[in-house]
Amino acid sequence: MSDVTIWLALGAGIISFLSPCTLPLFPAYLSYITGMSVKEIKEDQSIKVKRKLLTHSIFFLLGVSTIFISLGIGASYLGNFVQGLLTGETGLFIQRIAGIFIIIMGLFVGGWLNFRWLMKVKRMNFKPRTSFSYVGTAFAGMGFAAGWTPCIGPIFASILMLSASNPTQGIIYTIVYVIGFALPFLAFSFFIGSTKFILKYSERLMKIGGLTMIIAGAFLYTGYMTRFSSMLLKLVQDTWLSNLGVIF
Repeated sequence: MSDVTIWLALGAGIISFLSPCTLPLFPAYLSYITGMSVKEIKEDQSIKVKRKLLTHSIFFLLGVSTIFISLGIGASYLGNFVQGLLTGETGLFIQRIAGIFIIIMGLFVGGWLNFRWLMKVKRMNFKPRTSFSYVGTAFAGMGFAAGWTPCIGPIFASILMLSASNPTQGIIYTIVYVIGFALPFLAFSFFIGSTKFILKYSERLMKIGGLTMIIAGAFLYTGYMTRFSSMLLKLVQDTWLSNLGVIF
């Protein structure tokens, strides 16, 4: 976990969930997969309902993870294939392309750049009369992950670009991204009433996330990401060793 990019992937997953494209619709997603109305979900705080919400959320996330991780594996293999075809400064070239892409997506996520065509989203507007089976919930998660949303798309595409630029770590980046997306999803499934509080700061969080992506893209483009990771690791090791010396 000394690689700074891994922590960025974790943060990207969290920001994806907290984005205005996902968090405001989160109660509707739960309603869709459980068959309960949003009002029922918010008012009924019994253990039975919470267990149902958490169980369906886990299967929904399994479906999401299947698509995301499959795309991450594909990006890693593509990066390996391209690097195998070319010679010379291939790795640096792909890193620079990924850096430029991440900077552009950071500007978009932060709201400083607008791509109208990215804002076109198709959503299902029907609600089942009864809840999905767990298998059905997993398929609903796969459908969510496969669909294009204006906020998750650019952020996850940046993770795929990181995977292509560093194929040996690509799958790890994707898995960590999925963990970052899943943790707040499960937490809010249990404490769904907290969504209103987070929504107040959603726009500010997106700007922070966009700025972080821009900085990460700049580091990746210039090749300083690895150097920065090494410096941070050395700082952590020195601090840990000094604290260990004090203890003994």
